[in-house]
Amino acid sequence: MAENDNQDSAVAFGPFRLFPKSRLLEKDGAPLHLGGRALDILICLAERAGEVVDKRELVKRVWADVNVDEGSLRFHIAALRKAIGEGNEGSRYVVNVPGRGYCFAVPLSRPAPSEGQPTEIASAVRLLPAPLARMIGRDDAVEKITSELSLHRFVTIVGPGGIGKTSVALAVAHRQLEAFEGQVSFVDFGAVSDARLVPGSIASALGLTVNSEDPIPGLLTFLRSQPMLLVFDSCEHLLDELAPLTERLVREAPNLHVMATSRESLRSEGERVYRLFPLDCPPQQDGLSVAEILAYPASQLFVERIAESLSEFELSQDEAPLVADICRRLDGIALAIELAAGRVNAYGIAGTAELLDSSFSLLWRGRRTAIPRHQTLSAALGWSYDLLPATESAMLRGLSVFVGPFTLEAALAVASCQSIGEPEAMEAISNLLSKSLIATSPAQRKLRYRLLDTTRAFVADKLVENGEAPRVARAHAEYFRDFLLDISLKSNGLQSAGGFLPYADHLPNVRAALAWGFSEEGDRVIGIDLAASAAQFFLELTLLTECYRWTQQALASLATAAADARQEMTLQAALGVSVMFAQGNTEAVQSAFIRSLQLARELDDLHWQLWLLRGLHIYLTRVGDFHGALAIGEQGESVASRLNDPTSTLNVEWMLGVAHHLIGNQDKAVQFCESAMVHNPNSQRLNIGHLGYDDRIVALVALARGLWLTGRPDRAVEAARYTVREAEALEQPLTLGIALIWTIYVFLWVGDDACAESMIERLIDHAARHFLGPYHAVGIGQKGLLLLQRGDVDGGIEHLRRSQATLYATRHRIMTTVFATALAEGLASQNRPEEALGTIDEAIAQIGDHDESFDMPEMLRVRGDILAQLGRDAEAETCLASSLALSRRQCALAWELRGALSLGRIWQRTGRASEASRMLAPLVAQYQEGLASRDLARAKDVLGAVD
Repeated sequence: MAENDNQDSAVAFGPFRLFPKSRLLEKDGAPLHLGGRALDILICLAERAGEVVDKRELVKRVWADVNVDEGSLRFHIAALRKAIGEGNEGSRYVVNVPGRGYCFAVPLSRPAPSEGQPTEIASAVRLLPAPLARMIGRDDAVEKITSELSLHRFVTIVGPGGIGKTSVALAVAHRQLEAFEGQVSFVDFGAVSDARLVPGSIASALGLTVNSEDPIPGLLTFLRSQPMLLVFDSCEHLLDELAPLTERLVREAPNLHVMATSRESLRSEGERVYRLFPLDCPPQQDGLSVAEILAYPASQLFVERIAESLSEFELSQDEAPLVADICRRLDGIALAIELAAGRVNAYGIAGTAELLDSSFSLLWRGRRTAIPRHQTLSAALGWSYDLLPATESAMLRGLSVFVGPFTLEAALAVASCQSIGEPEAMEAISNLLSKSLIATSPAQRKLRYRLLDTTRAFVADKLVENGEAPRVARAHAEYFRDFLLDISLKSNGLQSAGGFLPYADHLPNVRAALAWGFSEEGDRVIGIDLAASAAQFFLELTLLTECYRWTQQALASLATAAADARQEMTLQAALGVSVMFAQGNTEAVQSAFIRSLQLARELDDLHWQLWLLRGLHIYLTRVGDFHGALAIGEQGESVASRLNDPTSTLNVEWMLGVAHHLIGNQDKAVQFCESAMVHNPNSQRLNIGHLGYDDRIVALVALARGLWLTGRPDRAVEAARYTVREAEALEQPLTLGIALIWTIYVFLWVGDDACAESMIERLIDHAARHFLGPYHAVGIGQKGLLLLQRGDVDGGIEHLRRSQATLYATRHRIMTTVFATALAEGLASQNRPEEALGTIDEAIAQIGDHDESFDMPEMLRVRGDILAQLGRDAEAETCLASSLALSRRQCALAWELRGALSLGRIWQRTGRASEASRMLAPLVAQYQEGLASRDLARAKDVLGAVD
């Protein structure tokens, strides 16, 4: 053996010694036969121990210029593992890193030249527990703590149980062996329950014999003799003894460095605290690839631990989001992630994710070699919980009622129901923070606190065991009822919208409080109060389905409880809005608004009356009753005059402008909308409130469309782009959806197909993400319009029919007539004029129920084109003449130009080209802009042909 040692530098691991140059592997001093390829793989991995070696690099190194697939590599890896007995007694040398390669995962050492004379460092290594074969996501922590130790002599690593404090400390300790010439010792205080044994435990770890009742003087004499690093592990239960002792040792032994791990700091003089945070987890974001998810340490740890029991495991794209969710739900706690990964072999990834919903996950067992308090999550958490004084444990149990982040005020409200005074509660929260049992979350306003999900599950069981759950749940629900009501009052109710948006992170707690209120154990009176207070909260966050669910439940309960007019008014209004935007324009919407308006009049609440008139105005425009919407706007004028405030007047002007636009009074529409913009050019979020969107955006839409209709296409495009930008800035889904829907037409009208296509795709995606069913149907219909303009008649018709089916079911008549007109044109293009005529006649009859509309001139024009296709020129000319007359009455120059183009085609075909030219020329002359827009370009082509 000496000869080999002299010729070759050996490396050792476990019972093995590897001589790379001699291509020899020994086990317990005897040669071990290993195939050539397997030996090459071992040498390659050993050269880069601790690093992940890419599979392609391994294949290239081992097989040189021979082309082989990964199957050959896996075969020889398996042979290598079998030869070195991997898996026996828990050993794990070669680790598969899914998606990347393989890693030699245990530390290597250089055997001493003489087997009988081990070095000092080797003896010190025996005093230190072995480090993890591969530690994930902690390189930065190890670097920073190592740096801290070089600058300061006393560093404490602080963090919650199971986060990896000991693993990090051991990694740092092994790195410091050379710096301290091997004098690094590890003291496990987790096994020490009696504080009087602390000094003796330190002496024992150092190999010292204690011959006196007070071992500290002897300890100091030894520690002063040479530079040394002591690692004190799991100190939290012995702080009263350890804090002063460590302070004294560091002060009186100038060559001593101490690194401690604890769930809270020792609070000693000279102590530097390094807080160890959970492993980074993938964000809650759709569409992340496997590689992107595995870029996060929490996911890497989960997958590597799976691979230890399933050696060829590869994470699939379908399972990757589940892994990301598991890691997030376990808060990046290393122990929790390892325990969950250990279940995958039995239950699969999906099954393991489902098991997280049960408390059984707290009892999952980990490695046999783990210390007892890390065998299960419950043991790890129980260790910390049992150390708490009575007030802190009661406080922690109460905090388990919160779902997600909570404020100090909310915590104090819950504490009061447990007979914990405010000073004591604040002290308890401070102590629980320092003990890593609660954490802080970043927030724009007040500081937020949260319990890690694993901690919350554990102490929630304790809350039930102590019989405190009903009392705490009631206090929680009462707090959020009052909290939401207070926000509503502070934001001046309906006059100032957006007041709830900064408090969106309270949503999980509001949901939990509502669920309790309407449960069998809850209090329906509190549930009703909370639902009324939460209605605006849900609507501002565009949670329409939730708003519908809770308002409907509250109204059903209100029928059997003492009636409260204001509560019912609020709930009926919220029910109307949520149904209208999420389900469609059913009769239930109108009934809810009318009932709410009746109650507002009984209460003589003018602000609510105006707001409800706005709601009815929206409903009537959506069902196509534009004259009814105008009448509602005129009622609003009366209410606004009594209120006598600028905001109310502005809202009414917008209502009137939109109604006039839809009826077809385009000059009045532009006048009202421009007047409102002049008086309040920068008014944003004036009244989103319960309606969930901004009136100003709707008025801007009407202005943009009115500008195109009145012959100002360039200004219309500019206004349309501005409207979308303003809607984006509000970050309000309903508002942006409305802006996209109505401005898309401007780009279709001017012929900017590329811009229209981009916006249509955005609308469809936006509506799907926010569950806005009718908006999604509109987007499909608008895609049909675009396809028709591009000549894809079959595709256009198919999209229009799909859209119509949904829009008719939801009574979205404001759109059904537009799409029916386009469908008729498409059918005519397919040479199906009879079917086309029936389609347009049905649409015109539908409009006839509500008198005129903005698109009636266009519908008459399309009908004239179809009649001409059928050879009924006289009827066609009569119909087109009606279209032109109505266009002029509406001041809709754009419709008039289109009608003139259709009539001109008949006249050209029947030998009256000059008359067509005389009709078109003055219309084209009225345009001072937009000369490149589609209809103007066609008109100029006709005039050029005649010339």
